Amino acid sequence: MGLEIIIKDTHRGLWYEDGVLTKTLEAGRYKLPKHFDFLGLRNKKVEVTLVDMRERELTIKGQEILTADKVAIRVSIVVQFRVMDPRAATHEVEKYEDRLYTDVQLAARRSLAAMNLEEILTNRNRLSEDILHDVKEQATKYGVNILRADVKDLIFPGNLQEIMNKVLAAERMAEAALIEARTKAEQQKIESETKAHNEKMMSKTLAESKRTMAESEAEVKRIRTTADTESLRLQAQAAAAYADHPALLRLRELETMAELGKNANARLYVGFEKNSRSAGEE
Repeated sequence: MGLEIIIKDTHRGLWYEDGVLTKTLEAGRYKLPKHFDFLGLRNKKVEVTLVDMRERELTIKGQEILTADKVAIRVSIVVQFRVMDPRAATHEVEKYEDRLYTDVQLAARRSLAAMNLEEILTNRNRLSEDILHDVKEQATKYGVNILRADVKDLIFPGNLQEIMNKVLAAERMAEAALIEARTKAEQQKIESETKAHNEKMMSKTLAESKRTMAESEAEVKRIRTTADTESLRLQAQAAAAYADHPALLRLRELETMAELGKNANARLYVGFEKNSRSAGEE
């Protein structure tokens, strides 16, 4: 029986017959032919080279590079990449990982050599962008796709590092003070807005209360005036009735006297008309 080979989904296989690449194998099980066929004739020699297709990282450590203003710094760079073309990755260069390492290293040197220290400190992302732009197109020629190229560490000379630490500490303190000032200003703004809102609501409530009280007083006056008018009207009607019917008035007097008579403390004084002339005659 011939040999078998299993290719995982994370890899691809390059199928060589007598040293000639004839096909690229996807994931699966493959049977390799025997060295000799059933007639005893020698078959082609088959070899399968596996290529890892997963995303990987490559770290370029501690490269000492001179900036445009002649400051020596050490830089470490992390590159994330994956093989896109297995044939190109193995045929165009001897070892694509080593080639990628060199390309990134040279790109970092070119970028840093064109930047001064101040630019590096204030725009660190530019270095990463320059490296990615410089290497990405070149890497596609040998079947590799660069996903990211980030500066991991920047190490400066000892005395410069000490100065930078002090600068960074001062920047952090200034930033903290700025945040605190902004927080206080925002708090004062909120308190001022809240106070103004409360005063506005209080003024509105007071005005509403005064308006309601004024309306209530006006309504009370209207009701009182209406009641007085009605009372006067009734009194006028009663007076007219008493004028037309004197007996009604007398009856009213008697009812009033009867009511007063129920009170033991009441004193009734009844006046009788005295006819002096009649008394003399008697």
